[in-house]
Amino acid sequence: MSLGEIWAILRRRWYFMVPFTVLSLLGGTYLYLTVPVSYESQSSVALLDSSAVAELAPTFGNPLSNAGGSLIVTADVLIRTLESSEAAAELRGRGVTDAYTAGFAPGSESPLLLLSVTGTDRAKVLAETDTLTTFAGEQLTALQEAAEVPPAYLVGTAPIVLPQTPVAEPKSRYQGVAAVVILGVVSAFLLSILMEGVAVVRRRHTLPRPGGPRAPKRARTGPLGRRIDATAVLTGYLVLAFFVPSNLALPALGGVGTPANVFALLGLLWYLATWLGGRVLPAPGTRPVRLVMCLLGLAVLAAYLSDALRGSSHQEILGADRGLIGFLVWVALVVLVSAGVQERARLDVLMRRMVVMGSVVAAIGFYDFAAATNIADSIHIPGLRASVAQVSVMDRGSFTRPRSTTAQPLEFGGMLAILLPFAIHQALDPVRRSLHALRRWGPVILIGGALPLTVSRTSIIGLLLVALVMVPRWKPARRWAAIGVLTASVAVFKVLIPGLLGTITELFASFLSNSDSSTQARTVKYSAIVPYLKEHPLFGRGFGTFTPDLYFFTDNQYMLTLAELGLLGIVALLALFITGIHHGGAVRRLARTESDRELGQAFFASSLVALVISATFDSLSFPMFAGIFFLLLGAGAGYLGFVRRAAATADAPGPRETAETAETAPTAEIKLPRPAESR
Repeated sequence: MSLGEIWAILRRRWYFMVPFTVLSLLGGTYLYLTVPVSYESQSSVALLDSSAVAELAPTFGNPLSNAGGSLIVTADVLIRTLESSEAAAELRGRGVTDAYTAGFAPGSESPLLLLSVTGTDRAKVLAETDTLTTFAGEQLTALQEAAEVPPAYLVGTAPIVLPQTPVAEPKSRYQGVAAVVILGVVSAFLLSILMEGVAVVRRRHTLPRPGGPRAPKRARTGPLGRRIDATAVLTGYLVLAFFVPSNLALPALGGVGTPANVFALLGLLWYLATWLGGRVLPAPGTRPVRLVMCLLGLAVLAAYLSDALRGSSHQEILGADRGLIGFLVWVALVVLVSAGVQERARLDVLMRRMVVMGSVVAAIGFYDFAAATNIADSIHIPGLRASVAQVSVMDRGSFTRPRSTTAQPLEFGGMLAILLPFAIHQALDPVRRSLHALRRWGPVILIGGALPLTVSRTSIIGLLLVALVMVPRWKPARRWAAIGVLTASVAVFKVLIPGLLGTITELFASFLSNSDSSTQARTVKYSAIVPYLKEHPLFGRGFGTFTPDLYFFTDNQYMLTLAELGLLGIVALLALFITGIHHGGAVRRLARTESDRELGQAFFASSLVALVISATFDSLSFPMFAGIFFLLLGAGAGYLGFVRRAAATADAPGPRETAETAETAPTAEIKLPRPAESR
C-alpha cells in the first residue's frame, strides 16, 4: 500500500481522525499546563574503611585508598536499607515526602553512593536531599551497632558531592504529553484502517451495481503514489540503525527513542494498515517465529505487572515503559521481514543491503582504530540528544578499541560477528560470480578484519564459531583454501599490527587463569545479582528496570534476563536463539541448491554466535545488535517459508492420467512417480 492510498483512507475516515486527534491534542495541552515541572537534586557519599583496618595497609594515611573489596557489599546493604519501607516511613517523618533514590554511582567500581530526590518544589527538594544524605550516614552507623561491630572498626561515610542545586527535569512531563498524543493519533489511525478493511469485505460480498463496472481510477503518480513494500521500509530502518549513533534519541522517549526505533514503529503501523486494508497477507509458513515472539511478549507483560505490584521507584516505572516500547520495536522487525516480504528476490535484496551497510560500519571502525578516536562523537543531529553518557575512547593494551557508530566496542564486535556468515555466503553465491572479486569479497574482508581490532574476547569467540560452523561443511578444496586464508590473515595481522595478537592471546590466558580484572569483576556481579533473583524468580523485576544507574552492569544477557523477566523470560530468550538455529538447520535440510544449503548454514552460525556471546555481554540492551538480531530472526523464518514452498512444489506429483489414457498407452511408456529425494 502506498502513502497516497493510506492518505486517501484517512481522508475518507475523517470522522475518526479529526475527533481523536483533537482530543489527544487537548489532553496533551492539559497535561502540559497542569503537570508541574520536577526538580532533581543529587549528592554523592563514599564509604570509608575504619581507621583500624586502614593502619594495616600502606595507605599513607588516606583511608579512601583502602575503599573497595568487602565495602561493596556494605554499600549494597546500605542501599537496600535506604530503599526499604521502614526507611521511607522514617524519612517521611523527617519531611522527605518526595520520591528519592539510592544507588551506586554510574561507572564507579568503588563504594560510592548516589542519592537523589525529585519533587516540584525546588527549595524543598534541596532540603530533602540534605536530610537524605545525613540519614544515610546514620543508618550505616545503626546497622553496624546492631551487629555489635567494635567502634574502632566502624565504617564511616564522607559526602564527596554535597547536595546540588536542584535542576529542572521536564522530561517526565514531555513523556506524558507525547504518550497521550501518540496514543490518540495511533488509535484513530488503526480504527480508520480497520473500518476501511471492514468496508472492503462488505463490498466484496455485495452484487455489482447495474450499469456495468466503473472505469478504473487513474493510478496516482509521484512519491505518494509509489507503492511501498516491506523491503523498502526495512531498508530505511537499516540506514538509520547503522549510520545514526545509537546513543542519540528523541528526548521525550528516552533511550528507546532512537530514529531507527521510531521508524520501525511507523513501519509496523504501515504493515497493519496494509494488512487490515486487505492488501497483503502474512507469508505462509512463517508463523512459528511470531509465536515465539508472543511467548517473549507474555514474559514482558508478566514482568511489567510484577514491577507495578512491587512498589517500584519512578525510574523503574519509566524503565518498564521503555521496555514495552523496545519490545514493540522487536515485534515490528520480526513481523515486517517474516510476514511482510512476499517475494524471495526482495528478501535477497534486503540481505545484500544489510551486509553492504554493515561493511561500511566496519570500515568506520578501521578508521577509529587507526586514528585512535570515535567518529560517532563528532556526529550531532538537531532534535536528538544523547540518551546515555558519552562513552570515552576505550583502550586495551596499547590499542584503541573502535566502536564506529555503535554504543560500545562489544556491540560493534557482536553485530559484525552475526553478519559475517551472510557476507561469506554472498561472496560464494554462484549468482554473484559475474561481479568483480572486490565487490564480492570486500564486505568479508572489512567485517572479518574489523573483529580482531576490537581487542575483545567476544569478537574472537564469534569469529571462531563462524569458522567452526561453516568451514567443515564446505568441500575439501574450499575448506583447505579457507584454512590457508585464515592462517595468512593471522600472519598479516602480526606483521601490520605488532602486538595485537599478543594482547588478544593474553586476554584468553588471563581468563583461563582467572587473573583478569574484568573477569573477576563479572564474577562478583554474578554473586551480587542472586538476591534480586530470589525476590522475583518467576516473572522478574520488570523488563528494562535493572538499569546501571540504579543497580549495576551485569555484562551477561542471561543474568540480566533472569533479573528482569525471571524464569519465564529466560525460557523465552532461549526459545528465540533455538528458533534461529532451527531456521538455519531446516533451510539447509530442505534446500535443493548448494547456495541455499550454505544460506541455511549461515543462519545456523549467526544464531549460534548470538546464543554464545550473549553470555559475554548484555547483548539485547544495545539497540544496533538487538535490531540486527531480530531482523535476521525474521529473515530466517522468511527464507524457511520460501524454501518449504519450493520443496513442496518440486515434490508434488504431476496430474494423474485418466483411465482411458492409461488403457491405450503402451506399457513401456507409463511413467511411475519418482520417489522424493531424501535430504
